[in-house]
Amino acid sequence: MTRLWWAVLMGLVVLPAGGTVLAQQPEPTVGQQAYDARRQQLLREAEETEQRLVELRRQRVMLQTRVEAAIAANLRDRAEALMMSDQQSALQALDSVLVRSRDNLAMQRERFQALGDAVRRRTGAVVVVLLRADSSSSEQSITGAELQVNNSGVATRTYNAEMNNALRIGAVDQLYRADVLPTRHTLRLQATVNGQPLAQTVEVDAQGETVTYIEFAIRNGQLVPRTWTARGTTPF
Repeated sequence: MTRLWWAVLMGLVVLPAGGTVLAQQPEPTVGQQAYDARRQQLLREAEETEQRLVELRRQRVMLQTRVEAAIAANLRDRAEALMMSDQQSALQALDSVLVRSRDNLAMQRERFQALGDAVRRRTGAVVVVLLRADSSSSEQSITGAELQVNNSGVATRTYNAEMNNALRIGAVDQLYRADVLPTRHTLRLQATVNGQPLAQTVEVDAQGETVTYIEFAIRNGQLVPRTWTARGTTPF
């Protein structure tokens, strides 16, 4: 009987062959889940808005093509009618057609400009990149800088002695300012200081209706980044 109980206990303790005890992954927090859901929603909305703008542009091209075809047909008809009617009346009618077509195209252009403004207001996120030099170092010389946003070059600078003096006494160079989608963006700054190349990469989450500032300060031969946000357009 004792042997039987020992066999039962050993069967309960022994793990299945090849089994491995895995550490349970921590469950994501409620805040993380809400952040991920909001981010996905904003990305979807941005994609839908872009798709709508692409569709509207396609419709504009189609409409413009039809208008141009109608103008060509009218010109052909008027040219044929000109041979059989009074020349002055035919030219006046042709001019009227051209004026109406021009007004129609102008109205379409204004419509698409309004749609573009609406898209920019919908995103409402702005990114500003600044370059600052350490005023305590008189030996520091910056010869050039190049900024990339999401792996695309957006700004290139070349600095002379006068510009370096301005930076040393507190001047700030605004490298970039643009409306962006309210999502994560990768910024990389490459600068040449005292003949040595420096590089720094920063990732920021641009928020809607908010200006996100990224400042790269050159201190002791290094690029030191910092970020802050503001609801207005003033950097401080």
